[in-house]
Amino acid sequence: MPDSGYPWPIETTRLDNGLRVVVSEDRTAPAVAVNLWYDVGSRHEPEGQTGFAHLFEHLMFEGSVNVAKTEHMRFIQGSGGSLNATTNPDRTNYFETVPAEHLELALWLEADRMGGLVPALTQETLDNQRDVVKNERRQRYENVPYGDAWLRLLPLLYPPGHPYHHATIGSMADLNSADLPTFHGFHTTYYAPNNAVLTVVGDTTAGEVFALADKYFGGIPPRADIPAAPDGRTVPAVGRPALETVTADVPAPRVYVAHRTAAFGTPGYDVTTVLATVLGSGRGSRLYQRLADGERIAQPDLVGAYGVDLAYGPAPLIATVTARPGVTAERLRAGLAEVVDELATVPVTAAELDRAKALLSTLWWRQMSTVDGRADTLGRYATQFGDPAKAGERLPAWLAVTAEQVAEQAAELLGAADRVTLIYQPEEKP
Repeated sequence: MPDSGYPWPIETTRLDNGLRVVVSEDRTAPAVAVNLWYDVGSRHEPEGQTGFAHLFEHLMFEGSVNVAKTEHMRFIQGSGGSLNATTNPDRTNYFETVPAEHLELALWLEADRMGGLVPALTQETLDNQRDVVKNERRQRYENVPYGDAWLRLLPLLYPPGHPYHHATIGSMADLNSADLPTFHGFHTTYYAPNNAVLTVVGDTTAGEVFALADKYFGGIPPRADIPAAPDGRTVPAVGRPALETVTADVPAPRVYVAHRTAAFGTPGYDVTTVLATVLGSGRGSRLYQRLADGERIAQPDLVGAYGVDLAYGPAPLIATVTARPGVTAERLRAGLAEVVDELATVPVTAAELDRAKALLSTLWWRQMSTVDGRADTLGRYATQFGDPAKAGERLPAWLAVTAEQVAEQAAELLGAADRVTLIYQPEEKP
């Protein structure tokens, strides 16, 4: 296994309009992944415009100047490719993987919707996609057990005004109240070449990609006054305890605990990543061993802990357990708190640390084993840290974390004084 987390070549350029282009050649298979990261997510949304970044994830598939509604998908899938898009608090990305001979098609499509969405965006399209988002909110958050946990945890973790205070899905009131010119303005502000990174990985050359990028994106004008997002890293990581209990139509009690840690990409968050793996990844984790297998108060397949990779503020570490039949929420809460507290006092063993690092190595190389996984990773590091090659630092940083660092972070950041607890209680049945 190579020592570096990214052993493939990386070449970069910047077009005259500010678009950064990243290319990593890999001739293993005749396919290419195209990934476009825009530096806009829910943390950029001004007051009264929550949910806009996520809505544009939908609108960008609804046609542009030279591409009719649904045609983007038809062109890519008809060429044997796949495509999608995602939005999170930090960014929005659009991506497709196609046979190598269709690289030019993919770049043309992305350029057309970067520079040509606004003239094609109609009131009918906007209204239609607003309804789609409302339905998504119902299906993903409101009408499934525990589905609104993330919506509840964020305002408990981050105060009003913090860029991570609200979820990406946003406010339906904000989406309903905004008119078409407001949405035009949001796209014009953030969907600019100098606010984006284009990454291509696979069976191509840097020269070919740079030429095609200039051909299709080079004529799109830059935006001179892109507003800076508020910096959530200035919010102290130590706050005060918060508790919320929800009585809902859920099958069993469930408890979440969450703590603010460090920002993704920092040495502190590398420790958080290892800590979360020790705490709650798989059957060998402390939560599973203690609460599912030992005390048998938690359902084995509903035990876990993870960090949320947010780069512009203290990223949360979240642990969650769901009760076995007959176990109360309070008993579950006490057990979960006890295991988290012990991270600071019961040393992580060499076996636990080795297991966590093996799991993280597997996770990393699984991500990097595909051209689309690599394209997304390089786009992230170019966008958030200014250099795609920094991706190669992540795995070595995880492998360098020590048991002492885990204990120090647990003592500093995971104490009860800074703990957010969310409890779900089943409704009483007649």
